[in-house]
Amino acid sequence: MISDVPMNLRTSLARVLEDFSPALLDLVHGSPELTDPTELTDEVGGVVIHDPGDVVAYPPRAMVLGVGVYGTAETARLMHELGEHGAAALVVRGPVERDEALAAASAASGVVLISLTRGASWSQLTELLRTLLTEGDVGDAGVESLGGVPSGDLFALANAVATLLDAPITIEDRRQRILAFSGRQDEADQSRVATILARQVPDGYLRILESRGVFSELYRSDRPVHIAPATVEEGETAIPRVAVAVRAGDEFLGSVWAAVEEPLTPDREQAFQDAAKLVALHLLRHRAGADAGNRLRADLVSTVLEGGTGAVDALDRLGLVNEPTVVMAMGLAGEKGDHAQLTAERQRLTSALGIHLNAVQPRSALALLGDVAYAVVPVPADPVAGRERAVQIAANFLERAGKRAQVVIGIGSVATDPSALGRSRTRADRALRVLMSDLGSRRVASIGDVYIDALLLDLRDLAAVQGDELLSPVARLVEYDTRHRSHLVETLRAWLDAFGDIIAASANVFVHPNTFRYRIRRVAEVAQVDLQEPSVRFALMLQLRLMPPAGTVTQE
Repeated sequence: MISDVPMNLRTSLARVLEDFSPALLDLVHGSPELTDPTELTDEVGGVVIHDPGDVVAYPPRAMVLGVGVYGTAETARLMHELGEHGAAALVVRGPVERDEALAAASAASGVVLISLTRGASWSQLTELLRTLLTEGDVGDAGVESLGGVPSGDLFALANAVATLLDAPITIEDRRQRILAFSGRQDEADQSRVATILARQVPDGYLRILESRGVFSELYRSDRPVHIAPATVEEGETAIPRVAVAVRAGDEFLGSVWAAVEEPLTPDREQAFQDAAKLVALHLLRHRAGADAGNRLRADLVSTVLEGGTGAVDALDRLGLVNEPTVVMAMGLAGEKGDHAQLTAERQRLTSALGIHLNAVQPRSALALLGDVAYAVVPVPADPVAGRERAVQIAANFLERAGKRAQVVIGIGSVATDPSALGRSRTRADRALRVLMSDLGSRRVASIGDVYIDALLLDLRDLAAVQGDELLSPVARLVEYDTRHRSHLVETLRAWLDAFGDIIAASANVFVHPNTFRYRIRRVAEVAQVDLQEPSVRFALMLQLRLMPPAGTVTQE
């Protein structure tokens, strides 16, 4: 474990190793401390997942997760490549042998090699790193402190409590998910190790605690609760636990758990109870900081998308002022359910998109504005390459989100300067609207892909604003269908979509070709048109596309 890490280096590589070693991460080669005095910052710039088949944008001093990277040769090659991009560290799946080739690659590239403990999840590591690296985004954490610990810094707080009790500590939320943990977790038992690796208390262990009434007692009591050893599988060894509830008034915020070999002394038990009050303050500050950070980011993204005099300053604060960017607009298609369910689903998907962007394009800015989540994403300056990159990022996210999530994403145009971001947002909205109204299988599209459909929707809006209704000849067909319960409009649409091919058109509407021929003759008679005239066919097709998707239109 790395020691003597200054507390103000809250996002340094040394700080990451201090908090995550040896439970999750182990230093293999290199030094986490900067040795170059000309470097202006020791902060980790972001977390990036390595993808050998994609062009990845690396922020300064990135931590790169080498998912699927194995072997000395492949690891050393990637370290040299990352060194050219100024990356801080490469994380690969352990165990990793310490050999001269990797040591030389680390020394030559300046990239620290770290191993991820076997059994740990890459996705959980990404979330934990993201939590740690975003601590203190709101306010000056180096100045503001609670109980001598930087405000909202749950990992530092866990280590401080662990020192008081001389035992490994976890801080958990109301659902027994791990928010932070101290060092020395290797001194605990298998259940604790599994908890750290999964960032969630194992179900089997939870069932045992529930059957013993541990949580009922924990919710009722202000004092630490002592828990006898519990094993999930036969042959495991276990040590006792002591847990204390974390409350803010009557609100239960979570709990703090210590793995102890021996019962706590009265002094340590009182210190544990007092520490719970301090943890409550930090959890409230952590929650408030996250809320304030989300509001601030949403305000900055909104200012950027609206354009105007404040857009450049907002882009600067987001770190995107000199970047070619594109706007993504994400919404829910086929929205069903009550308002609360839809709101929760939008927030869930926005958070998931944020994690995805943080991994593949860390400098992106994301905010949920109303019913639409907007992301400002750095892309190549070339319009074609930039659009393709944005579509690829969105498509990868939708693939991971699964088909069950009815989410669609519209992509705007590439903006090479701040003044063009408003136009990119408008085009993203137009592409999103097409996808929201489209009954097809498309879930992501750039404005260039759906421009004609977007134009038709604009024409429909213009007609609605001007109070225009369908005129002859389509209006006559609608009226005839209404009175006679016939299918002339459907027949005309199928015939036009099939370019006049009777066999194909009749098959699409499931009628006999002779019946279809009769119906198309009736269309010409009722509409009073010549279907052999190209200009007539174009006019009919355009009017059909501009018809409202539901309901009928009355004739003037």
